[in-house]
Amino acid sequence: MKNLIDLKGKVTLITGASRGIGKATALLFARAGSDLVINYFRNRKEAEKVASIAKTRDVQVEIYKADVSSKSQCEKMVDFTFKKFGKIDILVNNTGIWKYAPIDKMTVSQLKETLSLNLESIFYLTAKVVPLMKKQGGGNIINISSTAGQRGEAYHSHYAATKGAIISLTKSLSTELASYNIRVNCVAPGWVDTDMSHSSLIGKDRKWILDQIPLKRAAEPEEIAGAILFLASDLATFITGEIINVNGGAVLCG
Repeated sequence: MKNLIDLKGKVTLITGASRGIGKATALLFARAGSDLVINYFRNRKEAEKVASIAKTRDVQVEIYKADVSSKSQCEKMVDFTFKKFGKIDILVNNTGIWKYAPIDKMTVSQLKETLSLNLESIFYLTAKVVPLMKKQGGGNIINISSTAGQRGEAYHSHYAATKGAIISLTKSLSTELASYNIRVNCVAPGWVDTDMSHSSLIGKDRKWILDQIPLKRAAEPEEIAGAILFLASDLATFITGEIINVNGGAVLCG
């Protein structure tokens, strides 16, 4: 029986795919039949593990080390993907960091690190991939934001600012690129049980966090990956410029 979502023959580049949401997305896309380029920066061993599992789905998988805060490294990664597969159908801009920094103690380096990794990387990768998508007659770009980009987040204002900017960027590019059959959408997760947030979810703030979520739990990475896969699929061909909120009811916005 054919899967309802079938990405066979598609090529997907996913940033930050050695762990967390990126890893879950890579494995779900492989299950749907997409060939993959899995981006990582520090943990090659984990990236190789993800690739090994993905390959059991009979898809082609490459791993690629790149610091996505670097414009040149982003461009080289896109070039590598295109040279390897001859096209790029789907770009998932997933890389992000979340670090505590009160505004009166935030250093310039902390601010710049968050801006470059969370936001500038999306500009670099999108600017490089769009000409290729235009030539091939279309494509699909999915950006990962956060509830922090919708309601703000105390002590993480630099993070929230980048995530709010991603939402605005998604809406801007969706209209700019629609005539080229390039869809641009966004997934905005709430609390997700990943390496990045696990210490908060098991620490002293656990009750406070879960009390804000009507479903009374954090998401699993696979639950965010499901929304990303939907947007990449033929079930979402008339959706562009949208923000899909996956937060257990914590932030209700249209």
